[in-house]
Amino acid sequence: MSKKHAAHDPADEDPAQDTPVTSDDQPEIMEQLAKEVHDLTEALQHERADAMNLRRRTDEERARMAGFYKALVVRDLLPVIDNLERAIKHAPKDLADHDYVKGVQGVVKQFEKTLAELGVERIKTVGEPFDPRFHEAIQMEEGDGDQEIVSEELQPGFILGDEVIRHAMVKVKMA
Repeated sequence: MSKKHAAHDPADEDPAQDTPVTSDDQPEIMEQLAKEVHDLTEALQHERADAMNLRRRTDEERARMAGFYKALVVRDLLPVIDNLERAIKHAPKDLADHDYVKGVQGVVKQFEKTLAELGVERIKTVGEPFDPRFHEAIQMEEGDGDQEIVSEELQPGFILGDEVIRHAMVKVKMA
């Protein structure tokens, strides 16, 4: 026999439903219902807060991972940029106006523009006070001052946000 046509079984009924509610019971029931509503509302608020915190942590982790991989790719491209800059620097003087040299210069400028769009910045060096957070001193020159100043850049350094991708290799002079 299907459920639609099943006979009504009095044993299936909740005996509490048959108990009449008196006006004396109403304040207790109302108090109990109010407490249940309060408890459920509080539980829902906690669940919402947990969901928001999880979403925030996930977004932060995603951004951190994106920055990590961006820095990794940039770090791998820096030697290419270094070699292109060396090629331009060591081009014979009589070829300075040659289209080939201008093409290589254009590629270097394109790399620099792309790095800037990614948020990568070149570390300032020559004339700046030596800062071991950004500079790697390769050579120290004597001078008559008491402050360490970068006198020459041997290899450029780069930062992405607060992270140093590569320290600038520099010569330092007391000035």
